[in-house]
Amino acid sequence: MKKLQYFLVALVVILAGCDKKLDLANPNYPTTATYWKTADHAFAGINGVYNALALEGTYTRSFPGLTDSRGDDFYGASPWADLVLVGRFTIPSNSAPVEWIWRDHFLVVYRANQVIANVGKMDEGVLSAEAKNRIVGQAYFLRALAYYNLVTTFKAVPLITEPPADQNNYYPPTASEEALWTQIFEDLKDAEELLPLDYANVTGPDRGQKGRATKGAAAGLLGRAYLYRKLYPLAAQQFEKFLLPGGVLYNKYSLMPNYRDNFKSVNENNAESLFEIQFTAEGGTDGNWTGEPNANWRQFEAFSVTYAPPGETWGGFKDYQPTRWIYNEFKQEKTITGQSDPRLLATITSYEPADNSTTVYGRPWPYASTNELYTRKYTYDGLGLHQKEAFETGGINYRILRFADILLMYAEVLNELDRTAEAYPFIQAVRNRANLPNLATTKPSMNKVQMREQIAHERALEFAIEGQRINDIIRWGWLYDPAKLAELRQHDSDFNSWQPGKEYLPIPFQELNTNKNLSPNSAN
Repeated sequence: MKKLQYFLVALVVILAGCDKKLDLANPNYPTTATYWKTADHAFAGINGVYNALALEGTYTRSFPGLTDSRGDDFYGASPWADLVLVGRFTIPSNSAPVEWIWRDHFLVVYRANQVIANVGKMDEGVLSAEAKNRIVGQAYFLRALAYYNLVTTFKAVPLITEPPADQNNYYPPTASEEALWTQIFEDLKDAEELLPLDYANVTGPDRGQKGRATKGAAAGLLGRAYLYRKLYPLAAQQFEKFLLPGGVLYNKYSLMPNYRDNFKSVNENNAESLFEIQFTAEGGTDGNWTGEPNANWRQFEAFSVTYAPPGETWGGFKDYQPTRWIYNEFKQEKTITGQSDPRLLATITSYEPADNSTTVYGRPWPYASTNELYTRKYTYDGLGLHQKEAFETGGINYRILRFADILLMYAEVLNELDRTAEAYPFIQAVRNRANLPNLATTKPSMNKVQMREQIAHERALEFAIEGQRINDIIRWGWLYDPAKLAELRQHDSDFNSWQPGKEYLPIPFQELNTNKNLSPNSAN
C-alpha cells in the first residue's frame, strides 16, 4: 500500500482590510471565500493537518528530544544548552525549542479546527458522507493528539475548538486541566466512531494509504488518555476492544517478531503500529522545519542525527545519551538462552562482545572507552541503508502508539483493578518477543504493589527513548513520593535539580507577554 505523503496545502488565512478599495488578500493563497468548496479542498485540508506533525516543534526533532531527556532513561549531552537544561528541569521560558513545541502543536490544532468547521458543513453533492466522516474523524484524532501532547508537556493551555473570528485579535485564556482532558476524550470518542479500520477499500484519493489515523489509533490513544487520568474501568473497556474475543479490533494488530522493525525506515506502518508520523528522506530540497511549505518541501526527520552516536564518518550529534541506569536495567535478566535482552542493542549502542556487537555503523568500536553508551534506537546504525546521518536526510517514521503498549497498559489497568493475576499473560506476550523467561514462573503470585514495580520495569525496557518515560513518571506520582524521587535521582542525576512543578515545560515567555489572558504554569 502507498504511504501517506503530507502533500502541501496553504490553509485558509483570513486577510481583511477596512478600505474597500484596497484588496489585502494574498493572491498566492486561498481565502475562506474561495476555499472549502470542493472534495479536493477537503482532502488537501486534512493533509495539511498531518503536515504540521512533521515540523521542528512537533515530531521532526524538538518534541521527541525534549520529552525523552526529561525521563530517567535519557539525558542531554549537547553543546546546545537548552537540550541539557530541559533534562535538568531548569529550562528558562524563553527557550527557543520550548517555543517551537508550543507553536507547532497549536498549528496542528488550528488546522484541525478549520477542517472540522468547514468540511463538516459540506453537503453530499460535494463530498460523500463516508468521505466526510473519515476526514473529520482524522481531524478530531489529530487535534486530540496535539492536545494530549500539550497538556502532558505544559499541564494547562488554552482550549481552542473552532477557528477564531479574528485571528489577529484572539487571546484565549488558559483552560482547566479538567476541560482539556474532557475535550481530548470527546475528540477521541468522535474519531473512533467516524474513522475506518483502514483505508484499503475506501473511495477517494486516500484509498490504500497507510499512515492515516484509524479506528484503532483513536481507540488506543483514548485508552492511554484514560489511563493517564487513572480512569481504569474506562481504559479497560478500550483495551479490551483489542485483546478480548469479540472486540471490534481483536486480532487487528500483533507484535512484530523483530523488535527493531518498529524503529527502521523499512517495515513501517506494520502490524504492531497503531499510528506513526510519516517521514521520508526522499523528495525536495527545502527542509520542513517551520513556516509555510512550498513545492520543494521534503518530509524528513532530524531526530536520527540528533540521537546518533558521534563519529565523523556517520555524522551523529549525540545530543542525548542513555543513562547508565537504563543500560543496567536491560542487564537484570538474561534470555532463556542466556543472552542479553535483545532490546538492549536495538536501543543502545554499547560494547557487547558476548553478544557479538562491537561495531558502530559497521566499523570497529571507535571510542577510547568500551564503557561509552550512545543511542541506537531511531538511528541508521546497523541498518546498512544510510551513508551518513545528516539533517534533512532522515526518513524513519516516529511511532506514536504500538500494540506492545496496548498489552502493557491493559496489564497495568488489570493490576490497578485488583485483578493482578490476570495481568501476567499480557506482560508475558511482550516478554516472549524478547525471549525472556515466564514471569509467572520466575515471579509467581505477585501482589499489587510488586506488580506495579514489575510493570514499571517492563515499560522502561520496552519503551526506552520513545517519549513515554516522563509521562509515566508523572502519572505514577513518583516525583512527589520521597522514596521514588530518591530512586530517580540515583537513576539520573538530572533529577537532583528537579523542584515541584518543574516536571513540565514552562509556558513560553513570548506567549505570556503577548496574551495577557494566559496564565503561567508551575514551571514558569
